Amino acid sequence: MRSPVPRVAAIHDLSGFGRTSLTVAIPVLSAMGIQVCPMPTAMLSTHTSGFKGFSFIDLTTEMRRFFDHWKSLNIRFDAIYSGFLGSPDQVAIVAQCIDMFRTPDGFAVVDPVLGDNGELEPTMDMEMVHRMRWLVSKADIITPNFTEAALLLDEPYREHIDQPTLKDWLRRLTAMGPHVAVVTSVPVEGSRTTTSVVAYNRPHDRFWKVDCQYIPAHYPGTGDTFASVLTGSILQGDSLPIAIERAVQFVTMGIRATFGHNSPSREGILLERVLDTLRAPVTMSSYELLEE
Repeated sequence: MRSPVPRVAAIHDLSGFGRTSLTVAIPVLSAMGIQVCPMPTAMLSTHTSGFKGFSFIDLTTEMRRFFDHWKSLNIRFDAIYSGFLGSPDQVAIVAQCIDMFRTPDGFAVVDPVLGDNGELEPTMDMEMVHRMRWLVSKADIITPNFTEAALLLDEPYREHIDQPTLKDWLRRLTAMGPHVAVVTSVPVEGSRTTTSVVAYNRPHDRFWKVDCQYIPAHYPGTGDTFASVLTGSILQGDSLPIAIERAVQFVTMGIRATFGHNSPSREGILLERVLDTLRAPVTMSSYELLEE
């Protein structure tokens, strides 16, 4: 019997301080009327961006126990959504979850958390990059940022990219397996104050773009927030461009609410101030269909 509430397996780390990963995914998806079932990949005292000396507990063994117990219960999920992984060994567990726990009409979202601003995360290495290239082949949707897209494609990081090259990147990302690739933090050609989110839907052969207004601040966890809203929006029945639009608008609103308070950027956006807006309908959109 299908649950009246959509159910998501959220495979992310849990940080005790800082708004990232599960401390973002759980409230965002819950506010969108979706049951979140977390499978923690690691426990940290804080997230890894802007903090030093953080504790880190690899939960690979516990993930296998989660998997075995969920399998015995015959649990199924409308979406499998993975983010930060604590070790290369966890990649196979996520792949097994996608194969075993996804409903026949469900989908898998892989946010290949590897790095940002042209650099690997402190806990990542090239072995994880190679393993992540395999994991994205199991996904229906992937949501890398611009740095992660370059890493997945073995391309050098660059500060600018023209539209034909970007389209080639997106086609190559979906050729790895997923139906949809959504790349965030894409530099806009000719502008230093605007980035964009650009997506490619391979079955429909369509490219979509939503521009993002620049605010001079960097907040960890915005990628997790974006991917969570995108996942929830698609589960609610939104089209891909509307789901991207909602995610961009929510993250932008969170950044603006936080920037005005001048709170420490490493703590993330003031998510609690804007969660209620996720229940509001989309009243306007600015997405573009990129033509050839």
